[in-house]
Amino acid sequence: MSSIERIGVGPRMSEAVAYGNLVFLSGEVADDTSQDTAGQTRQILAQIDETLKKAGTDKTKILKANIWLADMADFAKMNEVWDAWVPQGNTPARATVEAKLATPAYRVEIMVVAAR
Repeated sequence: MSSIERIGVGPRMSEAVAYGNLVFLSGEVADDTSQDTAGQTRQILAQIDETLKKAGTDKTKILKANIWLADMADFAKMNEVWDAWVPQGNTPARATVEAKLATPAYRVEIMVVAAR
């Protein structure tokens, strides 16, 4: 049986949890919320890259992505950044929905599951 590995353990949650060959990332939000949806998306994707690296994997192995937008009117702005970041030929299954996020300053939140 595989052991559970926790990465970036905090008081409320871990940055990521690995079990077997799967890595589950927590929802990522931007640190600099003064930026627009595109800017926040860039920050989040950089954070995802870093967390995947810590877990021994990378964005070419993302299996699934969940994206929450505060306003679906920002869908195209987020997709522009996403499309430039995601490796063509390795695009994951993905869902994007509009949702009320933890604070109005957050424009986008992204959570992924990857293989390693």
